[in-house]
Amino acid sequence: MSVSVCMATYNGEKYVSRQLTSILDQLADDDEVIVIDDCSTDATIEVVKQLGDRRIAVHVNDRNRGEVFSFARAIQLARNEFVFLSDQDDIWIPGRVSLMRRRLVEAKASVVSSNFEWIAANEAPIHVPYDGVTSGDSRRHFKNIVDIFVGRTNYYGCAMAFRRDFVRVLAPIPRFVESHDLWIALASNLAGSNLHLDDRTLLKRKHGANVTSTVSNRVLYRKLKSRVVFAMSLVVLFARQLRSFGKRGAA
Repeated sequence: MSVSVCMATYNGEKYVSRQLTSILDQLADDDEVIVIDDCSTDATIEVVKQLGDRRIAVHVNDRNRGEVFSFARAIQLARNEFVFLSDQDDIWIPGRVSLMRRRLVEAKASVVSSNFEWIAANEAPIHVPYDGVTSGDSRRHFKNIVDIFVGRTNYYGCAMAFRRDFVRVLAPIPRFVESHDLWIALASNLAGSNLHLDDRTLLKRKHGANVTSTVSNRVLYRKLKSRVVFAMSLVVLFARQLRSFGKRGAA
């Protein structure tokens, strides 16, 4: 039950070593960490390489392409059975990997979504309004999809993991997609297979340079655009899942 961790980096030299250390401490020798750097202008790549861990593979985009492209590229490069997503500046709580992997197996789910604690740049706990996902909503797929549509959602990619065989539905991520977090959440709920954990499995760092995708708090035209993206995503994902189920049936 090997693990691939997919991380997108951009000018993350300040926190990336701390995050990678918290990840590597939970991985086995045959696990891997795929780092996609989006043409950082600081020493991010050097900091990552200085860790000297053979489980880390660094790939650099040909030009700055944004977080969605970087995560999509990492997901397609992942080789192992379970795929975890990671931001560059958080801290994984010990036991995160084993817990989420075990729950995926037990529930026979495609995706697992957990919660997290907020911390400041100096790692001090802070209060940020955040409802999180709840285990009681794991099977309320239609409700979860509606919440994504209206922008009332607490899905974060950094708190997700999924099975490698679900990549056939997730990837490639279309260029019109604004948020890989919501793309994965929509795909898994459309498939009826997104397990919610009440557990907090990581510390999410809040600082001035955070890059977080969300459909809330936007001006009207951005909200309207998000609705169009939502509709287009539904069409693409529904078609992919039909093909995926067809291939399984033929096998």
